Amino acid sequence: MAIETDVARHYGNAGIAVRILAALKAEQGADAPVTVDALSVLDHFHGRGIVATQELVELLKPEPGEHILDIGSGIGGPARWFAAKCGVFVTGVDLTPEFCAAAEALNRAVGLADKVTIKNGSALELPVPDDAFDRAYSQNVIMNIADKTRFYREALRALKPSGVLALSNLCLGAAGGAVIYPVPWAETAETSFLATPAEMERDLRAAGFTIELFRDTSAEILPANRRNRERLEREGLPPLGTHLILGERLRQMQINSSSNLEEGRVATIEALVRKPG
Repeated sequence: MAIETDVARHYGNAGIAVRILAALKAEQGADAPVTVDALSVLDHFHGRGIVATQELVELLKPEPGEHILDIGSGIGGPARWFAAKCGVFVTGVDLTPEFCAAAEALNRAVGLADKVTIKNGSALELPVPDDAFDRAYSQNVIMNIADKTRFYREALRALKPSGVLALSNLCLGAAGGAVIYPVPWAETAETSFLATPAEMERDLRAAGFTIELFRDTSAEILPANRRNRERLEREGLPPLGTHLILGERLRQMQINSSSNLEEGRVATIEALVRKPG
């Protein structure tokens, strides 16, 4: 699909894992161990970084030994965190080949290649069996998906009966107004597909999920979001950060993303939904 090609091109660039490991050693010393904790400032490609992943763990409540699906796994930071901290097995699926290559290299670097499996593929045609996963999650992926019901139906298919899906989604905000681009998920509106919260609820129900939790978290994260924007404007990018994934352009993308939230152009939604069983 042309849109998927454009999305993969937006995110993809060569040598991500090499840059990350080199930056980590330059900052922490050549003999510093490579661990999921050490990588956590670099490999959680989310506006709120490791904090968002920790909150996702609390929402999903995985049990040791379970099989978890990460839809839109990026370079694998959350997947490795889940595997290391929760004792689970994670399968990550991502559209961008360079992200998958980086995820696999970093899995090996932290000794989790046996716990985290990465597959290059589309969220609209997940390369996984039916009824295979106890739980699933997706962080800020749906903004690149036009056919949202199909996205949710694929997640439903992959889950075991009674399995749950945790979502951290960006939606259109109540204030309205055009989104300021570029943002981390898109250079322009051509590959950005934001739904309203009401549309998100509708699409989840249409896919077959029952909704257990659905809430707007924008007000909660706004203060930290504003502080991060002000720091980026004042100091620029830090030595270690997710800009090592997308490059220097991420600074303006993050500033714009923060402004969009502050001005009510977008909203952050947290949801937990269940497959009937």
